[in-house]
Amino acid sequence: MRLIDTHTHLDFPDFDADRDGVLARSRVLGVERLVVLGVYQANWQRLWDLVQAEDGLHAAFGLHPVYLGQHLPEHLLQLRQWLEQLAGHPKLCAVGEIGLDYFLTELDPARQQQLFEAQLKLASDFELPALLHVRRAHAPSIAALKRYRLKRGGIIHAFAGSYEEAREYLKLGFKLGFGGAATWPQALRLRKVFTALPLDAIVLETDSPDMAPAMHPYQRNSPVFLADICNDLAALKGITPAELAHTSTANSCQLFGWP
Repeated sequence: MRLIDTHTHLDFPDFDADRDGVLARSRVLGVERLVVLGVYQANWQRLWDLVQAEDGLHAAFGLHPVYLGQHLPEHLLQLRQWLEQLAGHPKLCAVGEIGLDYFLTELDPARQQQLFEAQLKLASDFELPALLHVRRAHAPSIAALKRYRLKRGGIIHAFAGSYEEAREYLKLGFKLGFGGAATWPQALRLRKVFTALPLDAIVLETDSPDMAPAMHPYQRNSPVFLADICNDLAALKGITPAELAHTSTANSCQLFGWP
């Protein structure tokens, strides 16, 4: 199986002790490409150094809503500068991780919205996909995406909304990312939505080191587990793992412009 992990934080310190081994094992298990997403300005250089040093790694740069307290006004200007300097580079694939998080009540919604829309404008200006974190904020996220109408769409990472919300994102040219959360049997609504979606809506992800799947519970998540996630979700959908791997990989390549 050829697999693409569309959402990782492989640059995080959680992987410092065994990052090379994780990548080697992932490749043996069919993971050909991984997207590594930036979440705040201080980790962009570390992330870029990592993706340049390894084949099959691609970078996205963004300011994540959960780290709102760390973002300074000048970081948006610096993000634009990074995107300008790397425009057209084959290792740059998206703007992200960006979005809205209304689950954490201490995060100011108005400031989140301003930051989100500024980064959607960057994705539009540089004609890049946007990789979105959306938690309890589907309505305002969909409204913002309707205003910006990104030419290349993007991914709603760790999608956990309703079927109706899924359809709105699909109309806007977005794919929906599924990973460990959908493998848990108690995630009844999420699993029901997943089974109802067309295959061309789906991309696979791990969100490593977070959101471990049910078959590897309560431990550091890893791209090594992507094949197991694929196997579980394929069974849920009533298709072979090879079919889900093929389709999700084709969807990812289409989105990111990869061969």
